[in-house]
Amino acid sequence: IFVKYSSAFVICPGGFGTLDEFFEALTLIQTRKITRFPIILLGTAFWTGLVDWIRGRMLMEGCVNEGDLALFHVCDDPEEAVRFILAHQEERLSQEGRDP
Repeated sequence: IFVKYSSAFVICPGGFGTLDEFFEALTLIQTRKITRFPIILLGTAFWTGLVDWIRGRMLMEGCVNEGDLALFHVCDDPEEAVRFILAHQEERLSQEGRDP
């Protein structure tokens, strides 16, 4: 239910629960069970190993495709995360024909 009412996820370094929420959101977006929204992994030093594994192993094995890698964004700056969310919101509103 947490994902259902979210308009964005900013995911900070964490443990298994954090990974569970991250992958659940990705899965629901990938399978079009929910509308796409921004997922930001905050902290490149923490997330680089996982992202490299997703690209190097999952992508190469055909478990995910290149488009799936665009479902999340990695950054270090909270202001960049906010800009990313706002840009997504503006794009979504313009596609709906509404003013941002």
